[in-house]
Amino acid sequence: MSYITIIGAGAWGTTLTGLLSDKKYDVSLWVYEEDLADEIQRTRINTIYLPHFVIPDNVKVSHSMEEVLKRTRYIVNVVPAQHTRAVFKKALPYIHKDTIIINASKGIEQGTLLTISAILKELSACEVAVLSGPSFAEEVVKKLPTAVTVASNSNDTSFLLQEIFNTDYFRVYTHSDVLGVELGGALKNVMAIAAGISDSLGLGSSTRAALITRGLAEITRLGVEMGANEKTFMGLSGLGDLVLTCTGNLSRNYTVGFKLGQGQKLQDILQNMPMVAEGVTTSEAAYALSKKYNVEMPIVEQIYKVVNEDKNALDAVRELMGRTLKSEF
Repeated sequence: MSYITIIGAGAWGTTLTGLLSDKKYDVSLWVYEEDLADEIQRTRINTIYLPHFVIPDNVKVSHSMEEVLKRTRYIVNVVPAQHTRAVFKKALPYIHKDTIIINASKGIEQGTLLTISAILKELSACEVAVLSGPSFAEEVVKKLPTAVTVASNSNDTSFLLQEIFNTDYFRVYTHSDVLGVELGGALKNVMAIAAGISDSLGLGSSTRAALITRGLAEITRLGVEMGANEKTFMGLSGLGDLVLTCTGNLSRNYTVGFKLGQGQKLQDILQNMPMVAEGVTTSEAAYALSKKYNVEMPIVEQIYKVVNEDKNALDAVRELMGRTLKSEF
């Protein structure tokens, strides 16, 4: 069957490797860390990112980009946003022009303010689609029921990828709004930091509900201004992913927020996290986008200041609650 390469061996990349391998696809996994690649080849376990899952023997694991890409028809990108450009520049010489790239990572590149699919389109002539939605790797790998969406500008590609990824526990819907799906997946991580801060301060369920609702309003305003479909943000990649990451204790971004609310320093928090919390860098990009498109995003602004300017979290809450009164819509 079709040859698929997963680029990035974090928890999500490892999970998707197992999912596709279970469907009998010919799958390779590219690992950034050479020593980890050697260890996985030997033990079939990703001890750093997903230690309780055994990677099937039929999955080829390698640190060599040439080795994993020489026969590839589909590439699944699971590289963090800030490293995608550098990794794919190295991969480009080995990527065939007819390859379809599926971005399964969530974030916005600092500086350029590009979504990950936009980076991939800028670098290559390949068709690019996006897989996103409310999905914790630790739950999907246990085959707990999950629903996500795959977005492409081509209906044929959407239907093809839907068939490739769909299983009896991983339900895949199709979508045509690539930008909206990707923005929802990226911006929800900023709101997750806010939710973690709120919970660590003991502000209660009502506060978290308000953050989720008003956070969705901010994400939607920006997305529509950038050209996305308003309805997209009420779907799996918008509201669905936002609810999950703002309420689930498996969320890395929620965890960052919770520890910030406890008074821990950001640098100390990140040093003790093996996996990337995309909301930290996305907060800066989201704040820059709000200024670029002249969209009011008060929650994003406060999280940006807490993360990047060491603003006191409780002061940020007070400022949000003290804003000028206005109509909800």
